[in-house]
Amino acid sequence: MVFIVIGLVLLVLVYFFTRPAPTPEKITWGVNFSQMQSQDLGLDWKQNYLALMEDLGAKNIKILTNWDFIESNPPSRDAMAGKEKHIYNFDDIDWQIKQAENHNVSLIYVVGMKTGRWPECHVPGWAGSLSKTEQQESILEYITLSVKRYKGSKSVIAWQAENEPLFRFGKCPWYDKNFLKKEVALIQSLDPARPVIVSDSGEQSLWFSAAKIGDVVGTTMYRKVWIDVIKQFGMYPILPVVYYRKAQLIKYLFNKKVLCVELQAEPWAPPPFSNVPMAEQEKSMNLALFKENIEYAKKTGLDTFYFWGAEWWYWLRETQKKPEIWNEAKKLF
Repeated sequence: MVFIVIGLVLLVLVYFFTRPAPTPEKITWGVNFSQMQSQDLGLDWKQNYLALMEDLGAKNIKILTNWDFIESNPPSRDAMAGKEKHIYNFDDIDWQIKQAENHNVSLIYVVGMKTGRWPECHVPGWAGSLSKTEQQESILEYITLSVKRYKGSKSVIAWQAENEPLFRFGKCPWYDKNFLKKEVALIQSLDPARPVIVSDSGEQSLWFSAAKIGDVVGTTMYRKVWIDVIKQFGMYPILPVVYYRKAQLIKYLFNKKVLCVELQAEPWAPPPFSNVPMAEQEKSMNLALFKENIEYAKKTGLDTFYFWGAEWWYWLRETQKKPEIWNEAKKLF
């Protein structure tokens, strides 16, 4: 029995850690954009968004939408029908979609309750008192309207159902794998022409559950993080080839693609960064670490990466007169 265990361990070590990953013929670089994050940094979010396309040159953007932004007001009572009528405001998203179309930019559209950026789950205040079932019904209605509204856009190339919905991180009222399946099935039925991405932790998951549910697996890629137990920053001891090996398993077992939807490119610090001293920010992200993360990503064998932190680059350039990371990123686009 001992020899069997040792043999299995050696097999795993050989598979995951020997030989580097092959270099892709072409790498696609993109960025994440959150209107909320831009506003929290005190920026003109529209100018920030336009700068990503017009100055940085990004042609691939993942937009994070907030349920509490779009449906901030509680449903109204339709006296004639005796039913509640949900009130939505898609004006800001309409503008983002239109600008992407005007600039020939491809979009991944993230929709749902847990869509990224702290507190991760963006539940409207009025929905906080609803039961889990009522919240889920409201989310499905919100998703239905969102997909129907934007599936005709030439810029939207994929949907992402939630953000790391299987990873327990953030302030969320609940986690529910079966509900995630309902969300994905709903999006697929409303727009069968586009794939649905399900994302998961790159460092703390093998991605099997995400691959079973979604059409495409999205992974995060974080290297320097705060370790609360020792009260200091540390590096994940993960070789880049590990991402490639896991992606090959997903391809072999599920015949599905893996792409990086979050490549660390901003500080690991409490939001908003504008309240954090620059010296503290630079402990977990600076120009040297940014360059290191790019080189690390290139060695993973994956061919698509969306940077997490482009709003911060713009904040550095516009308010701190530190354009170095922005200018370095421009070389990739």
